Amino acid sequence: MSNTDPVSGYRTYGQPPNPGRPTHPRDTGRRTALTICTIADIAAGLLGLWILLFLLDANQANAFVRFVRGTADWLAWWSQDIFTTDTENLRVILDYGLPAVMYLLIGHGIATRLNRS
Repeated sequence: MSNTDPVSGYRTYGQPPNPGRPTHPRDTGRRTALTICTIADIAAGLLGLWILLFLLDANQANAFVRFVRGTADWLAWWSQDIFTTDTENLRVILDYGLPAVMYLLIGHGIATRLNRS
């Protein structure tokens, strides 16, 4: 019995018999944790991007700006108008910044728990 890959000739010590499937339940948890972290990071990134575009007075008629705003509105539906401030800039920072921080905290917290188990 040989420990070499017949195609490349390289040794395959420590590689699972089927590299496409996890061999240990912990591998599945780590992949799930990575997926949750990625989704949380993307959501927070889009919310942060909308805050930045708003503060820089981006062209609201631009398709990309409309996409980012629509996505940010969808992600922050639950926090809209929580804060009533006199300045529009501060209101946008608070209304969209709160969900960004919450998504990061919750997403990374869940991922940490999955990695520990």
